[in-house]
Amino acid sequence: MKPMAHLGVGIGWRPEIADAVDRLDGLDWVEVVAENICPGHLPEALQRLRERGTRIVPHGVSLGLGGADRPDPQKLAALGERAVALGAPLVTEHIAFVRTSSPVLEAGHLLPVPRTRDALDVLCENVRIAQDALPVPLALENIAALFSWPGEEMTEGQFLTELVERTGVRLLIDVANLHTNRVNRGEDPAAVLDAIPLEALAYVHVAGGVERDGVWHDTHAHPVPPVVLDLLAELRARVEPAGVLLERDDDFPPEAELAGELAAIREVVTADRPAAARPKPSAPKAAPLPEAGPEPESGAQPETGTEAQAGTGAQPETGTEAQAGTGAQSEPEPEPEAGAQPEAGAETRTGGRGVGEDARTRVALGQAALLSALVAGTPVPEGFDRARIRVQVRALAAKRADVVAKVAPELPGILGGRDPYRKAFLAYAKGRPMTAGYRRDALDFAEHLLIQDLPADPAARRRLTAWWQERAGARPPRRIVRWARTLVGRAA
Repeated sequence: MKPMAHLGVGIGWRPEIADAVDRLDGLDWVEVVAENICPGHLPEALQRLRERGTRIVPHGVSLGLGGADRPDPQKLAALGERAVALGAPLVTEHIAFVRTSSPVLEAGHLLPVPRTRDALDVLCENVRIAQDALPVPLALENIAALFSWPGEEMTEGQFLTELVERTGVRLLIDVANLHTNRVNRGEDPAAVLDAIPLEALAYVHVAGGVERDGVWHDTHAHPVPPVVLDLLAELRARVEPAGVLLERDDDFPPEAELAGELAAIREVVTADRPAAARPKPSAPKAAPLPEAGPEPESGAQPETGTEAQAGTGAQPETGTEAQAGTGAQSEPEPEPEAGAQPEAGAETRTGGRGVGEDARTRVALGQAALLSALVAGTPVPEGFDRARIRVQVRALAAKRADVVAKVAPELPGILGGRDPYRKAFLAYAKGRPMTAGYRRDALDFAEHLLIQDLPADPAARRRLTAWWQERAGARPPRRIVRWARTLVGRAA
């Protein structure tokens, strides 16, 4: 595999810290959330960085390449357009699913895929489709997870290794996510680093989080802890990464603290590699899968005390649903040698004819059952840790409220502040899963309140009506229509 161009030490660019990023000494590059920029209207601060020659990499969060559906061509085209506009050497995404098409549901979050043969087959074909559509190379990130899937057939290292071997995709290794999965899923980060092909490493993410009630929340809103820097040093002992990037998405610290975190990362990256650095074994033994924990009693209390995100802090701007695909079932063929590049569009395990429809259907059914339990209140599928699923449910609802408040910052003000807004939104979200992205969710929430003649204060209600009209391009329902909808809802 061709060596990656040197990137150096960088930071995730966010509008809230644009001025601080502009002044950071020794900053080599930045990464931007692809869905949060418009190629023809780059923010001035980002444009200045580009004019100075600072390398910019777009980081996608909404493709959902681990989902059962084939990638949405419009989303792929949009990601490629951003790569061209930024002059990026590559684009990155996640090994995750974010939506289902039957039923139509959006997680608004990166969710783990099961480490099964079916899921790997689907992921590999989706990756090949993406690679063929994108104008630059693709790298995929391991995600943080709060729970494990039952019945997994591979370890994380085996899953990532085979993904690379079958597609030639590069890896973006997030060492904070390795720590998250150590706490939440009992996985050994060193075993993952020993197993994966580090020659495929594109670059590395580093981020902060917090542990509450035995659960690690990868918040991207806390300082990078020493344990994550230790994992960066573990990786550095095995390979010299082309780039390392600090992620921060909320509760941004003063500029001096950001500079201090970057300095600590740079110190780890530039340290001499130990003479006795452990080489990667030529044929690593598979680490045993962690045993599934016992199901909690029906009356067990869920883990509480947090509304932090359990996964990556990036905020997807989701919308168009990916189109469900079909493909012919075929017999598996021998695996290619490590690092072999399949022909464009070919999926090596399935004879180049695509993933069988049965495999996609099985993946789709499992993901739909899980996502429905997470956002629509349906029963938790058999085999999942119910307490962990309840924590994930709360985290998803809290993140949804926070992101809607960011894309529609007027709503908390209209409703009397952060607390009244959150109370109203969480009550709304409990029975209304997101189906078309956060901006549509904000409009639906406002309409939901107006149908119920809320907020109670007439002046606030007039402000909400005006806000809704301006963005929805329609008049809010008249009183008789609102009553009718309310009655229909109660009957249902």
